[in-house]
Amino acid sequence: MEPRSAGALAPDHVDDLVRVLEAVRSGRAGTRPELAHVTGMGRNVVTQRVAHLMDAGLLAEGPTLRSTGGRAPRGLRFPAEAGRILVAELGATSIGAAVSDLEGTLLAQREEEADVTLGPDAVLSRVAEIFEQLLQQVGAGPAVWGVGVGLPGPVEFATGRPVAPPIMPGWDGFDVRSFFAKQFRAPVWVDNDVNVMALGELRAGLAKGLSDVVYIKIGSGIGAGLVSQGRLHRGAQGCAGDIGHVTAEEGSSVLCRCGKFGCLEALAGGAALARDGEAAAREGASSYLAAVLERGSAIDGRAVSKAAVHGDPVAINLLGDSARLVGLTLARIVNFFNPSLILVGGGVAEAGDYYLAEVRQTVLSRSLPLATRSLQVVRSRIDDRAGLRGAAHMVMDALLSAEILPTWLGQGTPAGRAELTA
Repeated sequence: MEPRSAGALAPDHVDDLVRVLEAVRSGRAGTRPELAHVTGMGRNVVTQRVAHLMDAGLLAEGPTLRSTGGRAPRGLRFPAEAGRILVAELGATSIGAAVSDLEGTLLAQREEEADVTLGPDAVLSRVAEIFEQLLQQVGAGPAVWGVGVGLPGPVEFATGRPVAPPIMPGWDGFDVRSFFAKQFRAPVWVDNDVNVMALGELRAGLAKGLSDVVYIKIGSGIGAGLVSQGRLHRGAQGCAGDIGHVTAEEGSSVLCRCGKFGCLEALAGGAALARDGEAAAREGASSYLAAVLERGSAIDGRAVSKAAVHGDPVAINLLGDSARLVGLTLARIVNFFNPSLILVGGGVAEAGDYYLAEVRQTVLSRSLPLATRSLQVVRSRIDDRAGLRGAAHMVMDALLSAEILPTWLGQGTPAGRAELTA
């Protein structure tokens, strides 16, 4: 059956379609009667909207469900297998890339070391090569519907361009969208890496179903993603949650990569742990870290975390100081934002229960009692996949939004429509 034209759809019709899709994709409704209950639409309207979406290939019949009286209802499902999404998550020292289905299930993925300071052309060219290899790995199948990328720095979400990223020389204003759109002939969305991680947690992690959440990544740098009223909060320009560059210590002489002094990232992030851990090793204060240097290995945040797990007192103190500074900053966010959940991820947080316990204790002791009455501070369970899965959801959220869905619904697929983000 040919999909119906979406060119002349009334705004309220489009809104209905978006609401039906969101209810099915989120799992809040799986049958037509449930859709009527969840959305508040009449049953006839639900039947019409479901038929429209099925014609377009965006809904499919599921199995017949158990009857609770009367005719057994037919289930509905979102056909995640109808297309593919290319997703990438860039860090200061790594690249993660994957091919996913339309619901963020990773069909093939790869991670490798990389140096983001080599510049956008070199790094993104390598990402594109990995995309091509992964597409070959998964074999022939449905077309690529979109590309989602997370970058380790501030991104103006409306344009997909990084803006003065502290650890990414040569990336300022680079048109990441056009780079991938030309090669893969698909619409492209770009965001800060921690935002896509927060989105991944919201859709497939411990934050699923919650309204107000903070996801904090403590890696080479520090950043946070904010979920407010069940939606990712990017702010006016897209840089909400960039807590790594709040002042953690007034009067500090420690220079941050952003050019200011005393930033949280400069005092408590992975790069700070590496700096202080290497100094301790060279001064002979830490025999464990000195041995790391003697083996010819570099000391980074993960090395300090590993030293702490092995009981090295210097590493334990460094991590404790980092955790307390992070906790103090989070306490300010808790008092201001009042989340129900703080998720902690990133390489530094892999130090184990000690680090998380210090963060949690500091947050609880420095926040208002009412703000922490039901607050949980826990480690992410999908930390290594949150960004990739979140990037896929970022693409699908945009493609199925009221603004973009009508522009391609009549064709049944957004594949080949790179101009959707132009």
